Amino acid sequence: EVQLVESGGGLVQVGGSLRLSCAASGFAFDDYAIGWFRQAPGKEREGVSYFSSSDDSTYYAESVKGRFTISSDNVKNTVYLQMNSLKPEDTAVYYCAAGDLLTNAYSEYDWTEYEYAYWGQGTQVTVSS
Repeated sequence: EVQLVESGGGLVQVGGSLRLSCAASGFAFDDYAIGWFRQAPGKEREGVSYFSSSDDSTYYAESVKGRFTISSDNVKNTVYLQMNSLKPEDTAVYYCAAGDLLTNAYSEYDWTEYEYAYWGQGTQVTVSS
């Protein structure tokens, strides 16, 4: 059974930090890219960050560059999103998703546009001012 399980969300004050985890199971981790997405109430879902273990490529949305860092533990099949200097506009439900590297040519310019086959249930991040 394919599973993506996010954890690590919570309530934090402006300027604080959180580390989200995405634990993957049930599929060949090295054959998939992992994307972090978020959706705030009343807004469209947006891509936050991307990681591919095939070539260690990482991409970030402009709004989080310099504040968020994506990393992976390939032994644990887990991808992390370290979020620092959090702002109220970072408040959203954060989802991780797995995309098949064999059928999608993810790149820095369009990684958010391709299909992601598997999605987690999401974890709430709330940044209070």
